Amino acid sequence: MSSLIKPHGGQLIQLINPSEVAGLRARAEKLPSISLSHRQICDLELLLSGGFSPLTGFMTKEQYLSVLEGMQLPDGTVWPMPITLDLDSKALEQIKGASEAVLRDNEGFPLAILTISDIWEPEKANEAQRVFGTTSLDHPGVFYLMKQSGSHYVGGKLAGISLPRHYDFVELRKTPAQLRAELEAKGASKVVAFQTRNPMHRAHVELTFRAAEQIGGHLLIHPVVGMTKPGDVDHFTRVRCYKEVMRYYKPGTASLSLLPLAMRMGGPREAVWHAIIRKNHGVSHFIVGRDHAGPGKDKQGKPFYQPYEAQDLLASLSQQVGVEMVPFKNMVYVEKLDKYFQEHEAPAGEKTLQISGTELRGLLAESKPIPSWLSYPEIIKELKEAFPSNASRGMVLFFTGLPASGKSTLANALAMRLMEIDRRQITLLDGDVVRKYLTAELGFSKQDRATQVRRVGFIAAEIAKHGGTVICSLIAPYAEDRRINRDAISPVGEYLEVFVATSLKVCEERDPKGLYAKARKGQVTGFTGIDDPYEAPERPELHLDMGTLSISDGVDKIVSYLRERGFITAQ
Repeated sequence: MSSLIKPHGGQLIQLINPSEVAGLRARAEKLPSISLSHRQICDLELLLSGGFSPLTGFMTKEQYLSVLEGMQLPDGTVWPMPITLDLDSKALEQIKGASEAVLRDNEGFPLAILTISDIWEPEKANEAQRVFGTTSLDHPGVFYLMKQSGSHYVGGKLAGISLPRHYDFVELRKTPAQLRAELEAKGASKVVAFQTRNPMHRAHVELTFRAAEQIGGHLLIHPVVGMTKPGDVDHFTRVRCYKEVMRYYKPGTASLSLLPLAMRMGGPREAVWHAIIRKNHGVSHFIVGRDHAGPGKDKQGKPFYQPYEAQDLLASLSQQVGVEMVPFKNMVYVEKLDKYFQEHEAPAGEKTLQISGTELRGLLAESKPIPSWLSYPEIIKELKEAFPSNASRGMVLFFTGLPASGKSTLANALAMRLMEIDRRQITLLDGDVVRKYLTAELGFSKQDRATQVRRVGFIAAEIAKHGGTVICSLIAPYAEDRRINRDAISPVGEYLEVFVATSLKVCEERDPKGLYAKARKGQVTGFTGIDDPYEAPERPELHLDMGTLSISDGVDKIVSYLRERGFITAQ
């Protein structure tokens, strides 16, 4: 173990003992199993490797409540983020009455044995308020907690069998012990870490170079490659960019290593958590910027966290954590001097430039040139290849609305029009057809409806990933399912939600299958719009009332929108 800096809590706790693995594997075959989600596997990997030291397992109820209330473990050690194993009712039934369970990846390989000490139902609204400072579902961390995580938490100590297997960028995936040893071999007595979930550009290189120079130490580029904010650039593209960026540092002054962390986008608390994780990896200093691990703004345009709020919290706890914060303000480019400055240091009166991530994506989508002052040629090349223009990018048009609103007719008509004018391959996924060939076993419960919508979303994402156009036509009554599809599809293709907002009155008057009449008489139950809710989209890309528009007019409006956005260029 590196002697540069003590891990959080005084020692690096690794939960895999090679001499015990064979016995644990044999024991695992006799135990009930829990199959882990991607996020849970990220947490498990950092528990087993020591990245979450001093934790020795998923939190017990006592630890959980202590962290919520005081940002510390029961023994007083600073720890700001709950690390919990959430399970749904089906998984709970599998471990009912058991004292141990084996945790497996999605292929069934055993990763660890959990000794079960606590099972409880958390007050999720309280957790959201304390950890994220809000209960708004606009916050991705809150949305996951309230809408996607299991109903109960299971806590207990872990005995590690194997770290999760990775086949990408293997040479850059270093455990805390491996990274500490590497830094010690380089003679790095001081190490400053840079956290990132985005591609790095000239401003980032300038910022990190200054930070290393400021402390007189080594720089660690330590990007997250587990789970980040929905819609972020995929980690394969980002890591290729990081590898290119490393060429712009002097040899021997900087290192690159990947962190398999599942981010919560928890702002101030997350900044403290990130600092602790980096300390376990051998870091003495940690860079924190303007909106560290912030998810942006809510629907009203209000930021979830104040500028530099994360810096303030980490500064107040820096001594207890044992990592010195290196604060940085927003970087701006001074055109006349061809140089980057922190915004408060920019020469008065000089013109400054900056481009946000959203603006950069817009330039890529429209095939507009990326200014050389923003980034390096190698990075721009990678991003252009990863984000083709709208004219050649795969897209999903997701039609949603009440039964008999005109979704299917409109979707079919649009498909025919696009086949005339666009060279992309067109796939039409209609709800009735999908139920016949893909989801025949499903009923109309809320869970079955969710399963159908998410299956369609999975197929649509795969088609869009390869440049195709998918037109989906489903009732999809619940906002949660539509949001999950948007989050899944957006990283690989354009997602356009089309709300067919035909009124209930008009839909009932049409009623081609007679289902509304049957629902009114009680002969059909769980019917959307009558005795089952329809949650109308709040911010669809297109809003069409097919009670007032003809099918031809509706298609024209959609095609005009696609032309304006550059998705269709042929006349």
